[in-house]
Amino acid sequence: MSYGLSKFIKNLLPRRLFYRALLIVAVPIIVLQLIITIVFFDSLWIKTNKGMTRALVGEMKTFITAYDNGKYNSNDLSGLFSIYLDLNVEYKNDQLFDKSLKDRWFSPIDRTLRRELKSNIGSGNYWFDTTTYKELLHINIKHNDGYFEFFIPKDRVASTSARMFALWITLPALLMITIAIVFLKNQTRPIVNLARAAEKFGRGENIDEYRPSGALEIRQAGLEFDKMRKRIVRHLNQRSEMLSGISHDLRTPLTRLKLQLSFIKDEKLSKKMSLDIDEMEKMLNEYLQFTSSSYLEKDETFDISELIKNIISKYDNDSISIELTPRVYMNGRKNLIQRSLNNIIDNSIKYADRINLELSRKNNNVIIIIDDDGIGIPENEYQNVFKPFYKLDKSRGNSRSSVGLGLSITSDIIKSHGGNIILDKSPLSGLRVKVFLPL
Repeated sequence: MSYGLSKFIKNLLPRRLFYRALLIVAVPIIVLQLIITIVFFDSLWIKTNKGMTRALVGEMKTFITAYDNGKYNSNDLSGLFSIYLDLNVEYKNDQLFDKSLKDRWFSPIDRTLRRELKSNIGSGNYWFDTTTYKELLHINIKHNDGYFEFFIPKDRVASTSARMFALWITLPALLMITIAIVFLKNQTRPIVNLARAAEKFGRGENIDEYRPSGALEIRQAGLEFDKMRKRIVRHLNQRSEMLSGISHDLRTPLTRLKLQLSFIKDEKLSKKMSLDIDEMEKMLNEYLQFTSSSYLEKDETFDISELIKNIISKYDNDSISIELTPRVYMNGRKNLIQRSLNNIIDNSIKYADRINLELSRKNNNVIIIIDDDGIGIPENEYQNVFKPFYKLDKSRGNSRSSVGLGLSITSDIIKSHGGNIILDKSPLSGLRVKVFLPL
């Protein structure tokens, strides 16, 4: 039960740090303002309003009593109450007293006035209107064959300090929350910048010099990230330089071996050795491609639909059918994406007779599905084929033209772009390759 409640509360809370921090600042301010407002209206404003309304009703009762006493002239009595008590009253001989009473339950003035009139005048013997006149209360009180019509200033029953209080309690709260938003923006911006830099670096993009900023803890995290980034980049550069040297050193003896093979008279032996040397050369090339740094290529925005069209057109193969969503633009390293798709299509052409390629766009992802009718891959080998130098002798055949790096390179390229590659059973009874790439 507690776990479900906790999960429900977590789902209600915002996910971003800025809005969570804003809640931490804003909620106490709003709660405090609400408590102060409730206390003020309950102990001061409502009680003051109740006392003023009770005094007004008492004055009206006093006027009616004096009017019935007959010691004073009615006009003189009305004048006295108008001058000294600001109570404008007139008696009307009119039997049509019944009027619809507006039930404004949300108005404190109406509630208090209704309560006092009902307890002092009696139910059904009064009528009032607080909305028709902006500055006046219109009250009718039934008396004998007619009724008394009172026009009374609203400030007799309402304190003007309530509006000023509401204004002064609202403006500081809004000002404090605005200042908090500005400060929180400045505090969360370094975290957002650090997250973006880490995301770009994780995708293999070349980022500019990162400058840590913000609070001491955030600045320290940024400095450590920058140190880690520089170490990784230095390691990749060293690896590339080392492999470049290895490539140069190994190609020279391989070239000499090829020249020496041409002097061997035994053609059968010469052919076998030549195949071994070609395989070594191919293995060396693919290994260098696999381990070479992909950070050298810069990101660019390109139409992946057009890229796939160009790839398929170069194969000039009628067994490949395509279904493409036009004009799908993404940001990435175009040549590497092309290379990864070439690897997948090359495998399909090698082991299948019919290939279907489909490109679609869903939410913020590009989905590329490649189906073939080949012999497929066993389900328990789906993860193994992405390992470097791993071969499926039984499933794909033992070919000298492959060293087991094609899918490894493809997976490395796709994941460096923040995407994913999944293998599955194809509707064509072969292998289905699903590639997901973020836009």
